[in-house]
Amino acid sequence: MAVVTIEHLDIVFGDNLAKTLPLMDKGHTRNDILGLTGDVVGVQDANIEVNEGEICVLMGLSGSGKSTLLRAVNGLNKIARGRCLVRDGDEMVDMATCDETKLRHMRTHRVSMVFQSFALMPWLTVLENVAFGLEMQGMGLKERLSKAKEQLDMVGLTQWADKKPDELSGGMRQRVGLARAFAMDTDVLLMDEPFSALDPLIRSQLQDELIELQKRLNKTIIFVSHDLDEALKIGSKIAIMESARIIQQDEPEQIVLNPATEYVEKFVAHTNPLNVLCGSALMTPIAELAKKEARFSVGENLWLALDSGQFQGVYNLEEEVASAQWAPGMPIEQVPANTVVRVDETITMRDAVEIRYHTDRPLVLENAGQCVGILSDHNFYHALLGKHFSRTEVSS
Repeated sequence: MAVVTIEHLDIVFGDNLAKTLPLMDKGHTRNDILGLTGDVVGVQDANIEVNEGEICVLMGLSGSGKSTLLRAVNGLNKIARGRCLVRDGDEMVDMATCDETKLRHMRTHRVSMVFQSFALMPWLTVLENVAFGLEMQGMGLKERLSKAKEQLDMVGLTQWADKKPDELSGGMRQRVGLARAFAMDTDVLLMDEPFSALDPLIRSQLQDELIELQKRLNKTIIFVSHDLDEALKIGSKIAIMESARIIQQDEPEQIVLNPATEYVEKFVAHTNPLNVLCGSALMTPIAELAKKEARFSVGENLWLALDSGQFQGVYNLEEEVASAQWAPGMPIEQVPANTVVRVDETITMRDAVEIRYHTDRPLVLENAGQCVGILSDHNFYHALLGKHFSRTEVSS
């Protein structure tokens, strides 16, 4: 179910909308409009839907419009045209047209925000900072402090409750910002490059923590980033922006496999495929394997035997080779060396590479008990070299 729906949304900074909007409709570029009217086009014709429980990442280079679009969701940026609908119980509220009373209600009960600069109040303690939004909701002192303590415990900062923000590291202050946002218990959480100012190690750790928190809380999150690896790691959906427009939106794997434009292709060319691709995107299908006497070649002197598509064994000449089945969560070290491992086609590339390294054998991929393909060194090399694109043509 959609929690945020953005339809044909335009944001323009300037005083000449009557001239600027028709120029946008005629296809004039952002730079053209700046020269003709002096207005700055922040977002142009944005359309996106964010469903309950999704982490939607808006990404692009600086100035692409991602933060501008994010701030329309809580009414911080004025919408020139179009709709920005946010769910409030059984109704969808248009943030472009709602009155001040409704806007205040949406900001205190439905949409909360985590800023890049932490935005903590230095004169308040950590606990008081987390409880501040609850005070704005009208919650009593005892109840809001109790709830704030729960959120601090969730982010591992209970023992820092009485400290001031300047006594904390950058990563700890960002955890306080997360705790404050989660304490509001809103349906939608907006995050504007919250980890970009942090050291890489702390940044990666907070990304992991956000993923774990999301598994427990199932919030609807819109997250702004300029880092594609970050977007691929945390996002269930990615929308890439260029010059105020959304140029592609899809699941992370499809962004990597099928970049819609040359701009997107340049982004994904430097991406670590270990973080996003799965076995089905990399495998050589069974139908493409060399076949000899009803057996399929899966490597040098290794032949796969099937019965109605189901695995029967792997043979080296006439001797059967040891095989095993692996499922996510199983320690890879438990799989014996020199074993052909059967895995589900959804296996991550990272797990597949580790199994291949440990066993020194190709992997057999299955879907609902049917063998669908294999993963060998050839597949891994192609992925690491960026040869895994299935798109046949890129339009510029």
